[in-house]
Amino acid sequence: MNIFLQIGRYAIFIQHVFAKPDKPRIYLQQIVKEMENYGLNSIGIVSIISVFMGAVITIQTATNMANPLLPKYLIGLAARDSQILEFSSTIVSLILAGKVGSSFASELGTMRVTEQIDALEIMGVNSASYLVFPKVVAAVFMSPFLYILSVFIGIFGGWLAGVASGVVTSSEFFYGIQYDLKPFYITYSLIKSFVFAFIIASVSSFYGYYTTGGALDVGKSSTQAVVYSMILILLFNFLISYFLLL
Repeated sequence: MNIFLQIGRYAIFIQHVFAKPDKPRIYLQQIVKEMENYGLNSIGIVSIISVFMGAVITIQTATNMANPLLPKYLIGLAARDSQILEFSSTIVSLILAGKVGSSFASELGTMRVTEQIDALEIMGVNSASYLVFPKVVAAVFMSPFLYILSVFIGIFGGWLAGVASGVVTSSEFFYGIQYDLKPFYITYSLIKSFVFAFIIASVSSFYGYYTTGGALDVGKSSTQAVVYSMILILLFNFLISYFLLL
């Protein structure tokens, strides 16, 4: 029964988050601040993960394509499709759930246990909307930029590893990148990145917002936020793939 209680509580929480804001200009300032927190501050970790993922995909693909009948350009094709379809959307989102999600939960959890959220509510402020709405908007807005960045850096990492190791030439790799590209794959992955960004921001904020107790409980809320965000990302990854690709 606890799971249904949490789902209902989350639904009510989202309703409060998307209530009409009293002062949109203040929300705009918060959104810009959260865009920096979610997007700009995540460029480093996204870039590092992407370049090594692309390199590993290229090396593994080349290792498993020892058959001389298979053309070398398939290495570039595999690196491209792996980055576009799964790694740059799902894996990067899982990393952001740990980095950004724990930050959101800790921030709101600390505000809750120090009674800052209670103070906002006493002043008549919709605390859920004021604190969480900018995070959700910023996450959803920045997610496609991080996705596109991850794709390009991942493919670059794959090319660099392939050429440096001698398993594929530049011309073969770039031919594979261009070969039989399906634009729908990009649309499909962008949809996933939007959904995952919403999950990260809303679920993490939910657990932080409803933290009870003291400083130790803030850590517990952060852990719960990361764990449940990752579970939901994997669940929706399956559902979106099932309904859009089959």
